[in-house]
Amino acid sequence: MSKKPEQWSASRFTVQDDTGDPFSIVVTGRDRWALEEMIRAGAHGCTPIDHPGPRWSADVFKLRGLGVRIETTHEAHGGPFKGTHARYVLRSTLTAAPDAGRGVAA
Repeated sequence: MSKKPEQWSASRFTVQDDTGDPFSIVVTGRDRWALEEMIRAGAHGCTPIDHPGPRWSADVFKLRGLGVRIETTHEAHGGPFKGTHARYVLRSTLTAAPDAGRGVAA
């Protein structure tokens, strides 16, 4: 079931990877949507083909700016508009903070 736009309010996540101490980020809107899609996808990751959404690259850019490690690989695809597309895979471990989804202020 799809969320309504107002349900993409600010949400806090804890980020952990092998490069340092855990830290918190707050994301909202499309950035939150993209992050949650990658969390659900796990090690398989997401592509704009199997998880359609506008501006994946911009969302990933913003999440990286917050310190989230995301790997990008490029894959070929066929069809009438053959070419390549990106696959985005989280390399940080993220968990929703206890107050996630309750309109946390940045």
